[in-house]
Amino acid sequence: MTLRLALVAAAALTVFGGTAARADDSIKIAVAGPFTGSTASFGEQMRHGAERAVADLNAAGGVLGKKVELLYGDDACDPKQAVAAANQIAKSEAKFVAGHFCSGSSIPASAVYNEEGILQISPGSTNPKFTEQGFKNVFRVCGRDDQQGAVAGAYLAAHYKSGNVAILNDKSAYGRGLADDTKRTLNAAGVVEVLFEAYSAGEKDFSALVSKLKQAQIDAVFVGGYHTEAGLIARQMRDQGLQAPVIGGDALMTSEYWGITGAAGEGTLMTFGPDPRNKPEAKAVADAFRKGGYEPEGYTLYTYAAIQTWAQAAEKAHSTDLEKVVKQLHANQFDTVIGSFGFNDKGDVTSPAYVVYQWHEGKYAELKP
Repeated sequence: MTLRLALVAAAALTVFGGTAARADDSIKIAVAGPFTGSTASFGEQMRHGAERAVADLNAAGGVLGKKVELLYGDDACDPKQAVAAANQIAKSEAKFVAGHFCSGSSIPASAVYNEEGILQISPGSTNPKFTEQGFKNVFRVCGRDDQQGAVAGAYLAAHYKSGNVAILNDKSAYGRGLADDTKRTLNAAGVVEVLFEAYSAGEKDFSALVSKLKQAQIDAVFVGGYHTEAGLIARQMRDQGLQAPVIGGDALMTSEYWGITGAAGEGTLMTFGPDPRNKPEAKAVADAFRKGGYEPEGYTLYTYAAIQTWAQAAEKAHSTDLEKVVKQLHANQFDTVIGSFGFNDKGDVTSPAYVVYQWHEGKYAELKP
């Protein structure tokens, strides 16, 4: 059994009937995300962020004088599995969930948490619908696809005015939503893409799609989808001699993207928030991760921040009661490893920001103007 599978198996035991501390001895919270499946690298980021956040909280005395017990829910980025995981978490009497990652998981799971009175703060679900449902228990510490798509669309409009652009999507809530928002901004700038095409998550052979891109002499390819398929598209484009750059969203913010593409990923662009690892408030935590042999990329620190936010709100509320904590979430600013922020009435952060990154020689960095 691999280390990852062993950890997931242990997590499942914790959520689904493993030995737990007495209810009055600890506060149960959960981290839910894709610990298995094609997007498991993001689940790994979330797991690392959650475990260190809980360890740091407990080392400082816990929350409300009690130790925090971390439970796990694996959704494999699948809507049905997300609902099953959410129901199991609800049965465990967890007070708060840091999750999910994929928007297609967070949205259906949020209905369960809403019904059960459990606070949900997502580190990485960016589809606008997530916070547009009118649920009082739903928040996120990341931005939204209509904000991310605005940056991607503006970049395409500025650099590819000819409109010889293709916009692809994987039909998921995240991928299609991001593609639509990117297209909307691009079109508003007076640029109309040549192709708007869909593919299915899990596909491996994109030769026909790449041939269509070549025939249209595409200059840039925007991919609304996750890193596995985006990486395969990039690699197969290069194999067929198409040198157009690949441009994507935050789902490409994992070293596994380069592991799939190799040199074919050179020059790939993507949108994401300003790197929290570079923030002074994240230095001590980031250094602790690195000392332990882990680089806190992508959504690691966002997950840490989601748990920090809940803990600060619970302390301000002197309670883990949902209504009391929600009231504090709307009334305060929170100081976290990804910066200081508050929430609007919908549960979105009040100061989101996106910038453009570029892959170069196996590493990514913010693209300077």
